[in-house]
Amino acid sequence: MSITAIVAVDENWGIGYKGELLASLPEDQKLNFKVKTLGHPVIYGRKTLETFPKGKLLPGRENIILTRNPDFSYEGATIMHSVTEVVEYAEKQPDETFFIIGGAQIYEQFLPYCDTCVVTRIKKSYPADAFFPNLDMINAWELFSREPEVRSIKGVSFEIWTYRRVSEFFGV
Repeated sequence: MSITAIVAVDENWGIGYKGELLASLPEDQKLNFKVKTLGHPVIYGRKTLETFPKGKLLPGRENIILTRNPDFSYEGATIMHSVTEVVEYAEKQPDETFFIIGGAQIYEQFLPYCDTCVVTRIKKSYPADAFFPNLDMINAWELFSREPEVRSIKGVSFEIWTYRRVSEFFGV
């Protein structure tokens, strides 16, 4: 079993503002996010589901929604209520890669279980109220690879950086 966080951050590691993504980069979504997650389970919070176009599940992937609401249901989704429940479920599929796709609370809760983080580093700053931990400041993580810069049709440049865990997670 492998758990990978996949996230887009701005120059300050911001990921969202007022419940929305900071930027929509079609090239990143199509060439990175979709390619990497297609055919694999994706794990995210109920609030993240609400940000999807028309609230639709991501096609071609098992959608695992984490919520504290015991009455929440969504046709076609796997609903779970704790990180422990998700990790136990993932451990039963040792050859599968699970992707954590947001939001901020979900990333924070799962980071100790992740072995890889695929980070789209947007070369711009935005107003943000939700952040991903700055992996460059956490000794448990090291930069493994860095893909060439891409310039979006929206005029924003970004790079894809992959981090790997090098030690147990004990904070900064």
